[in-house]
Amino acid sequence: MGTTGQGQAGQDVDEVNVPPVRKRSAVRGLLAALRLTVVSAVTGGALAALVVAVIIKDVPVFLTGGGVLVVLILIGVVAGRRSPADEEPPAGRIALARIEDLRATSGESADVPVTFRLTVAPDDRPAYRVKIEQHINLVDIPAYRPRGIAVVEYHPDEPWKVLIVTRPTAEWSRRAEEAEIDSAPESTLVVSPDMSEGSWCMLTLFAFLAGAALVVLLFRAELFTSGNDDGAAAKSPSSSSSSSASRTFSSSTTVSGPSTSLLAFGVMRVTAMELEARVDTAYVTAITIEDHRMAVRGDSTRPVSETVHLQSLPYELFPGLVREARTTLGVRDPRSWRIDVTPGTGAGAGPRVRVTVTGKEGTAHLDADATARITDRRAVGESG
Repeated sequence: MGTTGQGQAGQDVDEVNVPPVRKRSAVRGLLAALRLTVVSAVTGGALAALVVAVIIKDVPVFLTGGGVLVVLILIGVVAGRRSPADEEPPAGRIALARIEDLRATSGESADVPVTFRLTVAPDDRPAYRVKIEQHINLVDIPAYRPRGIAVVEYHPDEPWKVLIVTRPTAEWSRRAEEAEIDSAPESTLVVSPDMSEGSWCMLTLFAFLAGAALVVLLFRAELFTSGNDDGAAAKSPSSSSSSSASRTFSSSTTVSGPSTSLLAFGVMRVTAMELEARVDTAYVTAITIEDHRMAVRGDSTRPVSETVHLQSLPYELFPGLVREARTTLGVRDPRSWRIDVTPGTGAGAGPRVRVTVTGKEGTAHLDADATARITDRRAVGESG
């Protein structure tokens, strides 16, 4: 086994320290939810009292609702001015992590958001899985590939808080190059115990409506003396559509503009992100890149080992390969060029990159590996 940091001492730390942390976080979350529920319900009731008082022309009810709102506003102002107790943030620790998968989305700047699925292997506790999102510079993205090793910073008391160290020290860089980490089981995935933003919004809305409904029920006799309204609205049947997923897929995109080319810095990677979003997967079986066009093909039945991961390719180095092919393979006036990326053959082989140039003299090509290192050349007139 190639895992790191899973000794008996790490097991003791995991069993003794983490449960109390989760228990404290759960208690804080419960108290916060209770406080939010009470405040939302009272606010909803106070606003409903104001509306009801206007409808039934009841001054005491209006004053009561308005008074409660004033008190809530004063409490909020006082609570906002109180300085929180000084608490030192939990100290982060450095560890190694295996990149299980990553997916980048397009951004408007040089730093793009990337979603990572990691197996974090601390030195003092068992390895575990975590899912994070972090902004990575376009130039640095090729350094992070599936099954690669990265240096991360994690918090022992809050293991779901993980940050990839983009500029590790020389010692940790050496450890990352030499380390082999096995994938942790999916059952070890850790997530923040705090409620999500959507859950807080739903709780606030539900408590607010419940408080308002309670006030309306208390004054239902005065509100509905003129009779009951049959407010049953017919719901339109919802329509659903389904489509069967095809076993093969393909997509292409064209870069428009007279002065725009895929050889411009960053354009290839952004275009690859757009194609990944279209086909809804990062694993494809073939990539074709031309001056103004990029296309991908894929097969959902292919195993991952027989595919190419769109975001793992060093697109920033491809223009240099094209320049090398156009100037050193005997094509003096190249009319066109094309890059073909296909899965490598053999166990553990990386993607194969072939750059083809065509001119009056004929066609020539050069081959490179997944790191853009040239492995073979075929100049004009050479056979093979």
